[in-house]
Amino acid sequence: MNKKLILCCAGAAILTACTGKKQPASPATETDTLYMLVGSYGPADQEGIKVYKFNQETGKGQYVSGLKGISNPSYQTVSVDGKRVYSVGEDDGGTACANALTFDATTGTLTLVNSQPTQGAAPCHIALSPEEDYVVTANYNGSNITLFPLDAEGRLKPGQTIGFDGHGADKERQAKPHLHFIYFTPDNKYLLANDLGTDRIHRFPLNNRQKGSDTPLVDESSASDILLAPGSGPRHTEFSADGRFAYLITELSGEVMAFTYNGDSLTWMQTIQADTLDARGSADIHLSPDGRHLYASNRLKGDGLAIFQINGEDGTLTKIGYQPTGIHPRNFIITPNGKYVLVACRDTNEIQVFARDASTGLLTDTGQSIKTTKPVCLKFVKM
Repeated sequence: MNKKLILCCAGAAILTACTGKKQPASPATETDTLYMLVGSYGPADQEGIKVYKFNQETGKGQYVSGLKGISNPSYQTVSVDGKRVYSVGEDDGGTACANALTFDATTGTLTLVNSQPTQGAAPCHIALSPEEDYVVTANYNGSNITLFPLDAEGRLKPGQTIGFDGHGADKERQAKPHLHFIYFTPDNKYLLANDLGTDRIHRFPLNNRQKGSDTPLVDESSASDILLAPGSGPRHTEFSADGRFAYLITELSGEVMAFTYNGDSLTWMQTIQADTLDARGSADIHLSPDGRHLYASNRLKGDGLAIFQINGEDGTLTKIGYQPTGIHPRNFIITPNGKYVLVACRDTNEIQVFARDASTGLLTDTGQSIKTTKPVCLKFVKM
């Protein structure tokens, strides 16, 4: 596959801090309750995906149900209507797969519909296409991504893989491509794939196609790469609500890279440190619903969330705080009302619930953790 390179530079930023007062809580109502899906690591005979009810006014969670039958269902994606769920089976061999499920909001239960092999080991991330007629997985140890067409009922058809070559500066952790995150630009023009192993973002234009047509999802012949700083190890990305900015957490260098997006490509504008201990284990990144603050999780040393304030004019970041968490916070989620941040702490077997101050962005541990085995991925679904 021939791809052009789009070079991206790195820079530094000044770190500052600030404080503020918490906002008063409002009375809770039944409409404040959401379902929360929890993906985890574990064998197929355990409840790898659990369903909870979570009240985003009180910060309290309640177990509803669990699904067995998938080995290591570490990450999920949910359809817009909440009725379909797709999960990876993050195995490191021939049993690596993508899985289609249905979700019944009346009973709060999941049902496994079908599975397809990813043909790439350790699928660690999964995404739905804008038209919701394709599912794509990022296969960490497969050096590839897999594109699965969906039938009219949302079942997975056999997938097509796109492979990558190369290596990065770190001989141990970047000996080959490691695809870690797969996502679509907000304008639905491109499929992007973060490659931790080669310090690149692979960029594929989406074909102009009708939903369910035989036209391939992406135009491989026009693919290109966005080249990042050597040894950075790009992991997860999140776009701003207006689509103007993108924020990427690098696992190895422990930085947040801020980009502008102009409808064609990403242009670097800032790099700021999230991990100050050189732990080389930064993981997830999310924006608050009000767009004022950004959070990035760090593991392996000083586990916790780095907290940043966002300049509303130019999208640049200022680091304002750090919230310690349980061990190995791989994934976290912010409630739609912005009042709570829930952190999946894999190695302390809990989901910690932090209250969020909307004015300052800073967090407070509520002590209302949800005990569950090796949580990895958290997704909300409306009731």
